[in-house]
Amino acid sequence: MTLRLLHYSDVENAYDDPERIGRLAGTLLARDGPDALVCGTGDNTAPGVLALRTEGEQSLDLFDAVDTDAETFGNHDFDFGVERTLELVERSPQRWLTANVSPEGSDGGGPFGASVGVRPWTILEADGARVGLFGLTDPHTPDINPAVAGLAFRDPVSAAEEAVAELRARDVDHVVVLSHLGRGDESLAAAVDVDVVLGGHVHSERIERIDGTVLTRPGVNGEVVMEVSLPDGEVTRHAVADGPLHEPVAGALRERKAGEGLTGVVARVDEPVERTERTCFRGESRIGNFVADAYRWAAGEAGYAAPVVGLQNSGGIREGSPLAGEVTLGDLMSVIPFPERVAVLDVPGTTLRSAFAEAARNVGFGESEWWHAHVSNARLEYDHGENELVRASVGGVPVDPDRRYRVATSEYLLHTEGEFPSLTTEFLAGTLDVQYEVLAAYARAEGIAPRVEGRIVRHGV
Repeated sequence: MTLRLLHYSDVENAYDDPERIGRLAGTLLARDGPDALVCGTGDNTAPGVLALRTEGEQSLDLFDAVDTDAETFGNHDFDFGVERTLELVERSPQRWLTANVSPEGSDGGGPFGASVGVRPWTILEADGARVGLFGLTDPHTPDINPAVAGLAFRDPVSAAEEAVAELRARDVDHVVVLSHLGRGDESLAAAVDVDVVLGGHVHSERIERIDGTVLTRPGVNGEVVMEVSLPDGEVTRHAVADGPLHEPVAGALRERKAGEGLTGVVARVDEPVERTERTCFRGESRIGNFVADAYRWAAGEAGYAAPVVGLQNSGGIREGSPLAGEVTLGDLMSVIPFPERVAVLDVPGTTLRSAFAEAARNVGFGESEWWHAHVSNARLEYDHGENELVRASVGGVPVDPDRRYRVATSEYLLHTEGEFPSLTTEFLAGTLDVQYEVLAAYARAEGIAPRVEGRIVRHGV
């Protein structure tokens, strides 16, 4: 008996590219069959422009077309609140699984969403094989997404041990984890007896084997489908761009996009500004400088006195098509498709320097060498070999521990310890417009022509 697992994950703002989603659907449908199970591993409802406007409903176009077999939750699947997540679960065709998410106070007595069919695990059959599947979500989700208030996230390893015991007792042929743990997949594979970990959360691809367990991750934005064959564990990578176009899905998303009124041009870009994993997470980039410059400009326009620093967390910039040619409001929304405002902070120099150093923190949702800050009116030099911020200056002058600085950044950072724990609500001096509206205002006033200027220097990477 040969079984095939078709794995997609972290579709996110690919919904804003109808052809991409049409080809993702076409690729999944072309590879599907009686010996296959279609599996999603989270962040497949949000974020994105259409997701923001429809509160995740655009994902149903994909789910209904490909008839996904099983899915688990990512942190962004709760972006619009727990009740909205339940509505989407109830209206989608797949089995939603979570072994480690439950209502607070339930003491693990039942999974989140049990009333609409969510289960800790399930057993599915394909080509005569009995496959046990269960789902896991990053336990740090309450910190990175405040919208999950009221939910508890158990330790994933202990939850996995319970699920595996239940499934092995039912004589399944294979045990498969639908995981949105990011780099936690390694410790999971080493700790529990599973055949495959289908992973997500981290936006880079992965095909690996740890202690006999196959680990896959298809990356972000619906660009890749991973196909795992069992029992041999062979993995095949399918590039979605090469797949057939499923026109009904593409057409449905074109209609949704046309109805949102996001086509007004705000600026023209002569040199395309890329939005890739490299430009988001590897240090200084043109897209990062554009966003940080926009925040600092907006703070100045609002009357905040210098010195003002612009700071954007790398994880807030979404990968996608370059900003090129005529750039619309919709294009800028896709850069940061979240409802948070730009916050202006009043921080002492010691706190600012600590925040700058935190750009090199080993954040759980990313690769260990990722860099998590883009800055404006600042220059940072970091030695990764020594784990030390060597130099930090604002306006060409070293950061003074006895001076106060204004920092224009995402309000989101004040409510999470994931990226810049030094920045908290105690420093809040005021708020500006929603982030993408700030980008649009800056683009209208100043254009979009960012340059790499040596703002961030990294040694030892």
